[in-house]
Amino acid sequence: MMRIKFLFAALLCSVVGFAQSINDYKAVIIPLKYEFMKTDNQYRLATLSKQNLTKAGFEAFYSNEQLPDGYTDRCQVLYIDVVKDNAFLVTKLIVNFKDCFGQVVYTSEVGRSKEKDYDVAYKEALDNAFKSVFTLHYKYSGNPIATSKTPAPTKTVAATAVTTVAATQIVTASSPDLKDPNLLYAQPTESGYQLIDKTPKVVMKLFKTSQPNVYIASKDNVQGSLILKGDGQWYFESYQNDKLVSEKIVVKF
Repeated sequence: MMRIKFLFAALLCSVVGFAQSINDYKAVIIPLKYEFMKTDNQYRLATLSKQNLTKAGFEAFYSNEQLPDGYTDRCQVLYIDVVKDNAFLVTKLIVNFKDCFGQVVYTSEVGRSKEKDYDVAYKEALDNAFKSVFTLHYKYSGNPIATSKTPAPTKTVAATAVTTVAATQIVTASSPDLKDPNLLYAQPTESGYQLIDKTPKVVMKLFKTSQPNVYIASKDNVQGSLILKGDGQWYFESYQNDKLVSEKIVVKF
């Protein structure tokens, strides 16, 4: 199961069009405040992020630190972002690694905690999210970083992903049928959207990526991606029993 989740995380990275390996980056920059936090280092999340990154083998620096010699090119380093999924009675955190253009290179599994104390819950959720990061066995490769927003792909699979994303960027979503009983309505959240039905009930959570027509998605505890395809329709894609499943989603943004 862990192998499937890791392969799916790799697929998400390729969906947004990357051939660059996480091992090609020299270090990671940590913001003092993530979007959902009210103050710098609230719940010690910046400190805990650095501890986990160091444990995973990365060189890590806070965003307000003076970087040492050898780190003058901002595209040589990654930028960590922790996203909170607003869930009832459960704290859920996701760790994103972004490049210098703000594009996601790697997304962790969801880290969860049912602890009621916020300090304990955020630490446990972050530690659990980093478990999938540890399985990457990061080691700096020394390979040069492509500094173009559309780097030349090194593999056929990556080249196909780049072509797919380029195509989706110019696709316009078709107007949904408002009488469709399966119609979902998009409500903005801090990290993207939540899709609700007419009940109203939250059916799916969406998390923004660098591509406007691609979202990391979670539905019924199944993680996948919501993609606007060439027919102007949205599709939720995920791996179930080792098979890629594509489900049409009717949504009004």
